[in-house]
Amino acid sequence: MLSERAKKEIEAALRKYPNRKSAVMDALRAAQKDKGHIAKDDMDEIASILEMRSVEVNAAAAFYTMYNVDRPVGKYHIQVCRNISCSLLGAEHLIKHMERALSIKTGETTPDKRFTLSTVECLGSCGTAPMMQINDDYHENLTEAKIDELLKKLE
Repeated sequence: MLSERAKKEIEAALRKYPNRKSAVMDALRAAQKDKGHIAKDDMDEIASILEMRSVEVNAAAAFYTMYNVDRPVGKYHIQVCRNISCSLLGAEHLIKHMERALSIKTGETTPDKRFTLSTVECLGSCGTAPMMQINDDYHENLTEAKIDELLKKLE
């Protein structure tokens, strides 16, 4: 169920677009802001408001890595790019390093709900690979030492 705040934000977004469906990204962002993720019933409600089919809203939410569909994430959502440029420059090794440092596997959240570790196919920063995103911030040209420093700052 969407909060009143989210509904108001979606209504405001609707005024920006000539086509209701164009507000889908804003609506998903508004829904996620409340709980940190987007549940199926949120997508159904968004579809109703935007006069779309639920499957269309779900497709948009599933396509973009910034939306957490049906799963809460920790305070710090770490998304590591594992596409070709990042992989060639050691992303898989760095992912294993983070799994050890956080004592979780990819796709898991630490017991204290501080960190969630995910992999994504591309974050669009191939020239600065390997890279990752923590919440909304990019971290590029990663090494084990840089990762250790970043994690220490977040604790």
